[in-house]
Amino acid sequence: MAKHTLHIDTQLVQALKRGEAEALDALYDKYWEHLLAISYKFLKDKDHAEEVVQEVFISLWRRKDQLQIDNLPNYLATAVKFSTFRFLQSAKRRKEIEEAVYINEFVKADDKIEAKFLKEYVDGLVEELPTKCKLVFRLSRDEQMTNREISEELSISKKAVEWHITNALKAIRKGLKYFKIILF
Repeated sequence: MAKHTLHIDTQLVQALKRGEAEALDALYDKYWEHLLAISYKFLKDKDHAEEVVQEVFISLWRRKDQLQIDNLPNYLATAVKFSTFRFLQSAKRRKEIEEAVYINEFVKADDKIEAKFLKEYVDGLVEELPTKCKLVFRLSRDEQMTNREISEELSISKKAVEWHITNALKAIRKGLKYFKIILF
């Protein structure tokens, strides 16, 4: 690299440290194309590469007071490469999260459909129960009544309530064995 270029770069960095915005403009005009090419080489997307280069220059301006640059072209190229890799890492993580959310939503939707189908199947099994057994089971499960409350409501013993619920559950379990076969 020519001594003249190094001298100009050193002067621009010193002017940047003093807060002269024109120095940042001059550095941007001088290096943006080369830095864009570096970022584009990895990203293969011009808009994202431009975004990375912009961020590097914004960071350069924000940290102008702490700058200690010996070789400006190398410093900028390294900063762009680092920012590009950070961008790729962030994009990869974002994609993983989006896929996880999509799969989770898909599974939730699938679970809802399956749960609805199962509920309808169980409701069908309950409908096939004898009238008294069906009534006791529905009061127990749908109305959340206790065995004592059901026995008082229907004027039957607590043992009879327990017997009806037990028979209903046996019939449902037996029907669900068939449901598992259908499911698989």
